[in-house]
Amino acid sequence: MIKKSGALVIVVSIVAVCLSFENATHIVPSKKTAGHSKNSAENTTLLADAAVNYKNYCAGCHGEKMDMFVDRNWKHGNKKEDLFKTIKFGVANDGMPSFGESLSDAAVNALADYILTGIKNVAKYTAKERPTSDVFKTQAMTIKLEMVAKGFNVPWGIAFLPGGEMLVTDRGGKFYLVKKDQSLVEVSGAPQVLAKGQGGLMDVALDPDFATNRYIYLSYSKFKEGGGAVLATTAIMKAKFEGNQLTEQKDIFVAEPYQPTQHHYGSRMQFGKDGYLYFSVGERGNERVNPQEIKGNDLGKIHRIKRDGSIPADNPFVKTAGAEASIYSYGHRNPQGLTMNPETGKIWENEHGPRGGDEINIVEPGKNYGWPVITYGINYNGKPMSNLTAKAGMEQPVHYWIPSIGPSGLAFVTGTKYKGWEGNLLSGSLRFEFLQRTVLKASKVVKEELMFKNIGRVRDVRMAPDGFIYMAVESPGRIYKLVPITENMRN
Repeated sequence: MIKKSGALVIVVSIVAVCLSFENATHIVPSKKTAGHSKNSAENTTLLADAAVNYKNYCAGCHGEKMDMFVDRNWKHGNKKEDLFKTIKFGVANDGMPSFGESLSDAAVNALADYILTGIKNVAKYTAKERPTSDVFKTQAMTIKLEMVAKGFNVPWGIAFLPGGEMLVTDRGGKFYLVKKDQSLVEVSGAPQVLAKGQGGLMDVALDPDFATNRYIYLSYSKFKEGGGAVLATTAIMKAKFEGNQLTEQKDIFVAEPYQPTQHHYGSRMQFGKDGYLYFSVGERGNERVNPQEIKGNDLGKIHRIKRDGSIPADNPFVKTAGAEASIYSYGHRNPQGLTMNPETGKIWENEHGPRGGDEINIVEPGKNYGWPVITYGINYNGKPMSNLTAKAGMEQPVHYWIPSIGPSGLAFVTGTKYKGWEGNLLSGSLRFEFLQRTVLKASKVVKEELMFKNIGRVRDVRMAPDGFIYMAVESPGRIYKLVPITENMRN
């Protein structure tokens, strides 16, 4: 662990994925070796370099084990030459940077070979690496992962209903009621979403007075046509949930401006002790403009609104001419975890950095969290985002990760069921497929534990009213309940 600029850096050791290659061919000649045959030593070196390049440049988005390539539609083609072009030139609107200036044609070519061969091995590799037991030993106790729901694609958000049932969003656009017998009932009336890239149906939150008014809130990617292109943004819908359907649907917030990109929607929601709704909006991949601009721009921000969408009178920019009054904090990249500290009432968030520099922050009114002016990460193509990690007037994170873990979901442990975890902070990891337990002392990170390794991409983690922790996992899409073995024995 390295202490730097008041924030704690945890350097996670990664075991590289070794994939075999047989008869790899190179259809695009290297700039330096065109017209010349490569000997076996050169081929071996290129393939070894490709493994390193994949780990450094690609794994943050596509998974250490290439699992994010599997069962996806290849919008830009799945042949060798298609992949070569995508790596070299990028696809800006999808958040895919170009690597043509960072890698030679030979290196890009070898990387394409590495990916195509690796994808063939993913199922075999994954089956070997997945846990074979549902019982896991942690530092404080032994935990059983009890599956309480399955059949999802990307379960993005969870909300717990009175009586023990759950509402679960699936990013593709379906909204489910999970019954006590674990059956899924699709709820009608959910918003129409742009289910492309990172967009879709995201988070769900219950109104603080749900038991009497039956209102819920959904975050989603709203879209429209503009200039011959499809534009999208983050929106918050309020609706009444009754009889397995939604009625009285109304968008109470629509982020501006709409963007042509298909990533960095943010979209996590959390009610505060003040009864107001806090939620994140990502910077939509336009980091040079959106996160630092508070006038006429909702992107790259944490917002706070009343339940009807109106603005609290004490929001920090209410009296700032031209500023968006819903903004609570700014300078964020893509926050996908949001929770309230039950002891202090403060809102905490985690957010994706670029290549390195994922963060945990305590959200304070009117504060600037620095993106992209200050960051502990670099761009995916290896180029620096900024040469600054600190600047006057910009907040330092409580904690940041190098390399990036792809944090999603955030929850404080409360209650008495998890002895030794009280007050700890839980974060999911999309990239490395674990749940992280973070021990805090005076809002400083003093210890961490990585749990349930290789369980799948952890998208959400929540404390439920029954006192148990629940975890939403992708690949495949399931909801798990964390049951301490000691709790099982007592009951």
